[in-house]
Amino acid sequence: MLRLLQLELQKLLLNRASKVLIFISFILPFFIILLSSIRFNVFNYFTLEVGHYGVFNFPIVWHITTFFASYFKLFFAIVVVSMIGNEYSNKTIKQNLIDGLSKKEFILSKFYTIVFFSAMSTLLIFIICLLVGLFYSSIDEVHLIFRDTEFLFAYFLKLVGFFSLCLFLGVLVKRSAFALAFLFVLFLLEWIIYGLLAWKLDESTATKIQNFFPLKSMYKLIDQPFQRIAISKAPNGQDFLYDFGVHWYEIAIVMAWTALFIFLSYRLLKKRDL
Repeated sequence: MLRLLQLELQKLLLNRASKVLIFISFILPFFIILLSSIRFNVFNYFTLEVGHYGVFNFPIVWHITTFFASYFKLFFAIVVVSMIGNEYSNKTIKQNLIDGLSKKEFILSKFYTIVFFSAMSTLLIFIICLLVGLFYSSIDEVHLIFRDTEFLFAYFLKLVGFFSLCLFLGVLVKRSAFALAFLFVLFLLEWIIYGLLAWKLDESTATKIQNFFPLKSMYKLIDQPFQRIAISKAPNGQDFLYDFGVHWYEIAIVMAWTALFIFLSYRLLKKRDL
């Protein structure tokens, strides 16, 4: 595993564009710290500092930070599809196979890289949440500080699932730009199917079916936190009014899609004449 990971990391670090995109994807989460400390002067009437409104308190900080940080994954998605696109355009895939790398090992090297960067990103978010939370939150009980850290696992799985989809699309169409275009088409297709289901059946049934779609199931791992914030601010607010938790069946769906994308990537590569 380490040999395959090292091989892939060497390729990425030799590519200037990949290095820039990886750097950006790891730097952007730090803007959460910046946002928490910025003071907004609203029409010269009052000063708004986001961090002092409780949104970065424990344990809600784990939910809010992972939700917004997950949008930064698009930068590394470009790196993932480029990993495949560059292999075809530079003919390095043929050279790797000639040098003794099997097609299974080739796909695994990409997957190990995905897992590695997803883990690094999750560790970074953990550190950011801990720093921001300790600064703004008055909570000092350990069990409360680390409550809701399951959102970190959901964040990690969300990245692995999404990048595995990007890997599959990269193998499918061979070109980075086309793979990203297919990703957008898939997003539109999911919502078109949802609209047709809502029209033919009902909105509730359509939503339940849509939650099994690849992109939607990944999004559902970390639900939007806005209603949770509103509940926490309301007098006698009660969490059970809105189910924002990470559920085992949502994890199972994304894990199934991830396994399918990696398997299909391997099958496509195995059958394809390079």
